[in-house]
Amino acid sequence: MVSQVRSGTGERSSRSAPAGRYSGPKLAMALADVCAAAGLDPRGARLLRFVNNAVFRLREHPVVVRIVLAPSLAHRAGHVVAAARWLAEHDVPAVRLLPGVEQPVRVGEHVATLWEAVPEVGAATAEHLGGLLRRLHELPAPAVLPWWQPLRDVRRKFADAEELDPGDRRFLERHCADVEHRLEEMSLSLPWTVVHGDAHLGNVIAGPDGPVLCDLDSMCVGPPEWDLTPLAVGRLRMGHPAERYERFAAAYGRDVTTWPGFPVLRDLRELKIAVSALPILRSNPGVREQLRHRLRAIRERDFDTQWAPYG
Repeated sequence: MVSQVRSGTGERSSRSAPAGRYSGPKLAMALADVCAAAGLDPRGARLLRFVNNAVFRLREHPVVVRIVLAPSLAHRAGHVVAAARWLAEHDVPAVRLLPGVEQPVRVGEHVATLWEAVPEVGAATAEHLGGLLRRLHELPAPAVLPWWQPLRDVRRKFADAEELDPGDRRFLERHCADVEHRLEEMSLSLPWTVVHGDAHLGNVIAGPDGPVLCDLDSMCVGPPEWDLTPLAVGRLRMGHPAERYERFAAAYGRDVTTWPGFPVLRDLRELKIAVSALPILRSNPGVREQLRHRLRAIRERDFDTQWAPYG
């Protein structure tokens, strides 16, 4: 049995809304199919995350399996593999692909990547992330990665939403167009380079050999300011300690919140983290209330209301 697959999926009666594309049993079957293709044992696997990807830690092997949940994001699996190989070539501390398996793994409708598990020996810190990003941004931009197009995936999530109120859809499309226009008008202060694309502490593992980056789905060539935005938004919107952000800015050597373009990147970050749940609204209905909360704040331009993480 796969443990914790049903966590957060909720119970449904025959009279409730239609099941999502990844109910508990469907998710367990997807993991079993991916593991079978790679010669791995899925029994006792633990579900770590369930938003853009279903991320499992296998019990029988030191392996992490990441299954793409939204069809609209399946294209990113190839980029993730290219990014991981490039990071390994440049000796950047990051998670490594599981060797001996052709990646990404494609089994029927499922797309997954397999990784060597990194034992966590402590909590990742703001200094860890700041140092890793500084090292990453100093490298030459690689030709193997796509260029930053942050609203492409946002629009794909609109199209791939398991459910979305028509009024919310119209608002999000207008807001997306407004953010896009403001991005085009914005003057960046740093040259483009390789960026992680989703640089928050949840995507750093404090391993036995030091901190490493993980979750490489959004890696691309883009503005370094974008990697400095998540922790700033975490302080402003998620209630994270101000002192944590200050330590991050000191470790990296730049405070993005003092830059005139930051309000645009804040709007972009908040839009992206709000709509990240759209493709799993039926598969993981526990996120619905938080999604409504976030959309209300964006619609009303309420910058003070605090958000909670998606479950």
